[in-house]
Amino acid sequence: MPDYEILELILLRAVPKRDMKPLAKRLLAEFGSFAGVISAPPPRLLAVPGLGPACLAEIKIVGAAARRLARSEVIGREVISSWDQLMTYCRTRLAHISREEFRVLFLDRRNRLIGDEVLGRGTVNHVPVYPREVLRRAVEIEASAVILLHNHPAGDPTPSGDDIAMTTTIAELCAACGITLHDHVVIARSGEFSFRGNGLLE
Repeated sequence: MPDYEILELILLRAVPKRDMKPLAKRLLAEFGSFAGVISAPPPRLLAVPGLGPACLAEIKIVGAAARRLARSEVIGREVISSWDQLMTYCRTRLAHISREEFRVLFLDRRNRLIGDEVLGRGTVNHVPVYPREVLRRAVEIEASAVILLHNHPAGDPTPSGDDIAMTTTIAELCAACGITLHDHVVIARSGEFSFRGNGLLE
C-alpha cells in the first residue's frame, strides 16, 4: 500500500466522503515521507491548504500510537539484547523532528529501560547539554547505566567536536560514580551514528 493511500485513509477519518488523495499527496510532497508528515509540527501542518484541526488531530493520534508501540517493544526489556528494537524506538522519537533534542535512556542493573527523558531542546543545529544534570538525574532515579541520544535535523549523523567533548565529559562523570555509559547515538534521517560502534567510547 503506498504511503499516500495510508495517509488518505487517516485523513478520511477526519473528513469522510471527501476525496483526500490530493491532500495526502500534497502533504507527502511538503514533508518528504509518511514519517515526516506524522512528525511535523502542528503549525506547519495547519499551514498546508485543506488541512484543518480535525485532520491534524488524526495525524497526531497516529504519531502518538506509533511512539507508544515502539516504546512497548523496549520498556522493561534488556535493551542491549534488543538493540534493533531500541534503535527503531529512537528513530521514531528523534529522526523527523525539526530541532535538536537531547535525550537520556536510563537503565537498571539488568539493563532494562526504566526512563526516557528529554534533558535538552535546542535549535536546528545545537542543543545545550549539561553533563552534571545527566549525572544528577541518573543518581536521582538510581540508574545503573545510561544511553545518550540526540538528533541532527540536517540529516548527517556524524558527531561534531562539541558532541565528542560533551560525551567524554559525561563518560568521566559516570565512571566516577559507577554508572555505565553504554553509548551515545546520534539519530538523523539518513541513519544513526554509534559512538561505541565507531570506537569513540571504550
